[in-house]
Amino acid sequence: MSFLKKIRRLFSIYSLTEDNWKKHANPWCVLTRYASLPLIMLAFWSRIWIDWWAVIPILIALGWTVLNPWLFKDAVSTNNWASKSVIGELILQNTDRINIPDQHKNFARILKNIFMLGLMLSIIAISILDIWMAVLSVLVVYASRSWFMDRMVWLYEDMKNIPEYEKMVY
Repeated sequence: MSFLKKIRRLFSIYSLTEDNWKKHANPWCVLTRYASLPLIMLAFWSRIWIDWWAVIPILIALGWTVLNPWLFKDAVSTNNWASKSVIGELILQNTDRINIPDQHKNFARILKNIFMLGLMLSIIAISILDIWMAVLSVLVVYASRSWFMDRMVWLYEDMKNIPEYEKMVY
């Protein structure tokens, strides 16, 4: 089993399914997830100020990250960038059933690798308490994630007229 499949299985709770993609596609859900990384980093960083009490903000930040997709109602419309990016991710996940153009696969893979590099830098920055590495890592994560999401909008636009995905356009 490939590393990415193991990671996907680990995070299968976040898999976009018929039941939960509409909540994920809510623009508020998408946009508020951007707060997750800084909240987590700040919570772990707080160990230097509040010692073991840092467990409380860490649990709150991690809880926010886990619960965020379920805190919002279904998207009212998919006629916005955030919703289209989520549907694009769903389309990308279905490549074993419905083929997509190679340009989308390759670009998604590259951007996910850059994203993972940014996350690894974030963990190192938190471990060694390096503020500049932390800022750089957040910028790498946000740039790669935003670019990935934009590519998912492009994928959505290319695939939205396929019968399996037409029902997701509203």
